[in-house]
Amino acid sequence: VAIVGPWTCDPLYSKALPDLAAHLATSRINKNPYLNKGYWYDYALVNEDCKSSRALARFSGLDGYGSAILGPANPGYCTSAALFAKQWDLGILSWGCLKPNMEEGGMHSTFLRPLPLSSRVLFSVLRYFHWAHVAIISEEGDLWEATGQELASSLRALGLPVSTVVTMESDKEGPQRALKKVREAARARVVIMCMHSVLIGGGAQYKLLTTAADMSMIDRGYVFIPYDTLLYSLPYVDTPHYVLGNDTRLRKAYDGVLTITMDSGDLSFYDAFRKAQNSFEIRSSTPPEQVSPFFGTIYNMFYFTAMAVEQARMKGARWVTGEILGSGEGGFEFKGFNQHLFAGKNGEGMQARYVVLDYSGMGSTLYSTHILEAAHTYGNVGGLKYLGRAIHFAGSTPYSDSSCWFSPYFACSGGLDSVSLLFLFLLFVVLAGGGVYFYFYLQYVNAQGLLTLGRHGRIGFSFNGVGFGGDGGNGPAKVILTLDDLVFINTLLSKRKLNEESIMKSQMQMKSTRHSVSGRSYIACTPDNSNVAIYEGDWVWLKKCPNVTLSGINSNTQSTFVTLRDMRHENLNLYLGLFLDSGIFGIVTEHCTRGSLEDLLNNEDMRLDWMFKSSLLMDLIR
Repeated sequence: VAIVGPWTCDPLYSKALPDLAAHLATSRINKNPYLNKGYWYDYALVNEDCKSSRALARFSGLDGYGSAILGPANPGYCTSAALFAKQWDLGILSWGCLKPNMEEGGMHSTFLRPLPLSSRVLFSVLRYFHWAHVAIISEEGDLWEATGQELASSLRALGLPVSTVVTMESDKEGPQRALKKVREAARARVVIMCMHSVLIGGGAQYKLLTTAADMSMIDRGYVFIPYDTLLYSLPYVDTPHYVLGNDTRLRKAYDGVLTITMDSGDLSFYDAFRKAQNSFEIRSSTPPEQVSPFFGTIYNMFYFTAMAVEQARMKGARWVTGEILGSGEGGFEFKGFNQHLFAGKNGEGMQARYVVLDYSGMGSTLYSTHILEAAHTYGNVGGLKYLGRAIHFAGSTPYSDSSCWFSPYFACSGGLDSVSLLFLFLLFVVLAGGGVYFYFYLQYVNAQGLLTLGRHGRIGFSFNGVGFGGDGGNGPAKVILTLDDLVFINTLLSKRKLNEESIMKSQMQMKSTRHSVSGRSYIACTPDNSNVAIYEGDWVWLKKCPNVTLSGINSNTQSTFVTLRDMRHENLNLYLGLFLDSGIFGIVTEHCTRGSLEDLLNNEDMRLDWMFKSSLLMDLIR
């Protein structure tokens, strides 16, 4: 078997120790009584150039290097390599070929997938969370740029609207330029990073994530998904990743990362590697933590190839050609390097269970939140299974898209599908009917003299002299607030939130009509000289309306402000009520501790770069 990959030109691929992985796999295969009946296995390591054109030229001369080819890693010329292998009648098993349904039909009849198709695994995860609009950022270089482009094409073929594919240049401003393009994309809140994971030493991903944190993209709910972890089993159970524990910036940035990786069995990759070292099957003193988990993937792909060959041989094929290998029956199971693996029955190739990992922003370990069973990785049936621990989103949850993006039976145009529109129409009919009924009911109640207005203008019902909801309202439903509800404080004397004991003490001191307070109280203020008050234990802000004299507020105005109070949005300051007392009228809102936008812009000590200003303007426009 010829194993083709960028073993010398890519330092992190070389950390997978491909020579040792292939040697361990062939050694165990040749000792396996089930697999050594027909063939003896050996390997040839072929270095793939990181330039696509030179790599393809090198591949065109591999005829005769082996009875099967494992590789290449570069998706840019993978389909061309599969045509070469078909011409040579050699089986080709490549984890880099991202074209969906490539194994179907006769165009690539000697092709077999040695790993689940990464785009289908991503599709299953995105479908579960209803995230259709994604962006892709690739590290500079032919290998990862081709991966980003082919992954985008593969996801588009599955129905997702991938519109932004960016190459992150290696200069100092490269990450910022790439992220700025992503931020300008409409609705894209999920970013797939085609580069080596920072957890195994990927420097480009470190720069990208920390820059995203500096640009507040983590806090604003962007979710970043590493691509390369789909290709191997990243250890996570009782496995600290010291790169997280030793870097505060990275911990904050990795809080916005959702990691999808092959699940481990009883042993993690590090434990399985250490066990093979202790039994002298791996003759290397390299610590397992310094070896890329792709080592295990190379082993698994080699073992899968041997299992597929032996199955074809036992079916009666004296010599297993590429055509026979590509049309294998599948359906077998085998023990991989550190997990149980399967072969699909309908030409899907190798199947493995995947797990979704999250990071809480503290410590150095990841935890599992969802699992994708091996039989569901192809995406036709099944989906993610929740494991009982929720994902910790650093900011707001990303937008949910319409389910039509993930259905082969509905076409999406960017809006809602027909089923959703039907349900919305029915909901509108029900609400409209209820509104009409309630209107005529109020007319009837008013005509019977049952509707009254309380002291503060709140609507109430009266039956036999007993009132409901009219003059009460000491709770959060109260619209008109007075000095009985608010305790004004001096923020220059106290910057901490008041406890209920201090509030009660202040209220006891403010019993007179002029609200005189003890000189020793740090909240001794009136609405004449303070805009900050305490309302139900929290700080609030009074926006006064000068030159306005009111004796009362009618019910129509109150109804409008009730609607405003019920509005909730991340870009809206929370409205709490109206204030009317002592000749002062104003609006009570949630207190913003860092001041207003005007305060921020007038603060000469606050340096605002143009990236922040443009981001602020875009947020205001949206």
